[in-house]
Amino acid sequence: MRHNKKRGMKLGTDASHTKAIKNGLVSALLTHDRIKTTIERAKAIRPDVDRIITWAKKGDLASRRNAISKLNDPALVSEVFQKAAQGMWADRNGGYTRIMKLGARKGDNAEVVIIELVNETLAAKATEAPATVTKVTKVVEKTDEVAADAAEADDVKIDEAAADDAKIDEVVADDPKADDAKVDEAVADEAKAEEPKAE
Repeated sequence: MRHNKKRGMKLGTDASHTKAIKNGLVSALLTHDRIKTTIERAKAIRPDVDRIITWAKKGDLASRRNAISKLNDPALVSEVFQKAAQGMWADRNGGYTRIMKLGARKGDNAEVVIIELVNETLAAKATEAPATVTKVTKVVEKTDEVAADAAEADDVKIDEAAADDAKIDEVVADDPKADDAKVDEAVADEAKAEEPKAE
């Protein structure tokens, strides 16, 4: 009888050849993290890759044996289980692969795609936004400190200018018959003292 014979895509071959193609592509994808193939083959291996990664996330002995029977490569299975134990796909429940279209192949016009494992974590994207807000608040605090330092410097300049004015008044009061040269020097000093006020 032919009950349940139509399962998945045939990929233009008989059942044993289809199974061999899928196992080879899954092994290549898990080894290299990205492969280039046709869109039909990429869609055909996507459920198998998801199933193996789900077994790896469970991490028990039965799951490991299921993965070994599927891939026939214990070294590759241990590598995938190790990645899962390190939390590579901890925040995802399915959707471990991404398909990117490249266009038609030159010889037979078949649509070629890149299928790759999704490695980035969702938590990393969420933590980027608060980090920028913290930087902005630090800049604002530094700006307030710089403004306070500038105000203190202005107060010091004003005090120095007032002292210079007092010296000029003393020179003029002490010697009413002072030479014109001394008066000119006092006026020049007063002009120098007023320049920082303008700034």
